[in-house]
Amino acid sequence: MATARITKRRVDALRCTAGKDRLFLWDDALAGFGVGAFPSGTKVYVAQFRMDGRSRRIVIGEHGRLTPDEARSEAKKLLGAVEKGADPIEERRAARGVRTLREVADEFMLRHVASKRKARTHYEYELLLNVHIIPKLGSRRITDVRRVDVARLHAALADRPFVANRCLALISSIWNWAARRDEVQFAGNPAKGVDRNPERGRERYLTSKEFERLGHALRTAETIGLPWTVDETKPKAKHAPRVDKRRTVADPFAVAAIRLLILTGARLREILHARWETVDLERGIIHLEDSKTGRKPIYLSAAALSVLSDLPRVEGNQHLIPGEKDGASRADLKRPWAAIRKEAKLGSVRIHDLRHSFASIGAGASMGLPIIGRLLGHSQPQTTAKYSHLQADPLRRAADTIGATISAAMDGKQAAAVVPLKQRT
Repeated sequence: MATARITKRRVDALRCTAGKDRLFLWDDALAGFGVGAFPSGTKVYVAQFRMDGRSRRIVIGEHGRLTPDEARSEAKKLLGAVEKGADPIEERRAARGVRTLREVADEFMLRHVASKRKARTHYEYELLLNVHIIPKLGSRRITDVRRVDVARLHAALADRPFVANRCLALISSIWNWAARRDEVQFAGNPAKGVDRNPERGRERYLTSKEFERLGHALRTAETIGLPWTVDETKPKAKHAPRVDKRRTVADPFAVAAIRLLILTGARLREILHARWETVDLERGIIHLEDSKTGRKPIYLSAAALSVLSDLPRVEGNQHLIPGEKDGASRADLKRPWAAIRKEAKLGSVRIHDLRHSFASIGAGASMGLPIIGRLLGHSQPQTTAKYSHLQADPLRRAADTIGATISAAMDGKQAAAVVPLKQRT
C-alpha cells in the first residue's frame, strides 16, 4: 500500500498500473485519506474508516474539481463525524432520497389540492407554481430550500405584493403538508418569518346615490336597452343605425343575476351555478351543496324572491341563470355588467363589490357581525371582521346622543339632562 503526503504534484503523476482496476495513494499525515487512480485516467479522493467491524469507503470528489487541500479538509470533517458515531454513507444515501420541491409540489397538487380544494383554487395554485415558484426553487431538494431563498423570491415580486404573499402562503402549505408526511420538520418551514407585504383592502361600498343609479341602469337595460356607440371614423359608420336606435336590450337572465347578487350578497358562481331544484321558495332559501365554503344556504329577501318569481324556467336546463349551451349555466357576467356599470357611472366597481356593499349595509344597521357572516356564508369569524369598522357600535351611538344633547342645550332648544353628583358626607 503506497503512502506519501498527498500533493497536487503526486496526484498528477499517479497512474493506474497496467492490468489493475485501480491504484491508491494514502496520505501519511491523515489516516484514512487517500486518492485512487483508475485505468480511464480518472482520479478521485476518498475517505476510509471502520464501522461495526467493517471497512467502509466514501468518495469525496474528483481530482481537478477539488484540490488536495480541499479534499483533505473534507476528509477531516467526514472522519471526525465518524468518530462521533455518524455514518456519512447512510446520510448521503438518505440525502439522495430527498425529493425536490417540484416533486413534492406535484404530489401536493395531485393528492391534496385536486381532491380537497375547489377547481378555482387548483388553477390559482398551478399558476403560482408554474410561473413563480418552480422556475426559482423547483429543482432544489425540499430540505435545501432556506428562508433566504423564499425571502428573495418574495422580494423579487415586490411590484406584485398580493402575488408575492400568495406564493409565500403556498410554499408554507406545501411544506406543512410534507411535514405531516414526515418528509420535513414543521419547525423548518422556510416561509415562516418572512414578512408579508401589506395589502390594500379592495372593498368598495356603493353609496345610496350609486344604488339609485344602478337601479335605473338595470331598469333601462331590461326595457328600452342600453345605448352603444359607433366609431364615426370607421368606413362602415355611415351604415350604422341612427343614434336613437343604437340601444341593446340586456339578457333578462343576466339582469336577474345582477339583481340577485345585489339582494343576497352571494358570490358570482353561487348565483350562476344555482339550480331550481335547490330553491325553497316557501322558506326563502337556496340550498347550495358546493359553495366556496362548502354547503351553504342563501337567504332570500322578499325582493330576491320577487326576482326569482319573474324568472322563466328553460326546458332542459335546471340553472336559474341558463347559458347558451344546452343544460349549462351562464359562464360569466362580464359584458352585461360592463355596460350596466358604464350606464350607472360606477367607475371601476367590480361585481364582487356588490357583496361588500350588501355586508356594509348590514353592518351599518347594527345587525351584528355573526349574523352578517352567516348571510355571507363565511366559515371564519375573522373574514367578517373586516366590516367591523362600518358598525354603528354602542360607543358611536352614545357619542351621538351625548353630543346632540349638549348641542341642543347650548342652542337653547332644550335643557341638557344633567345628573348632579352626589355630595360626600
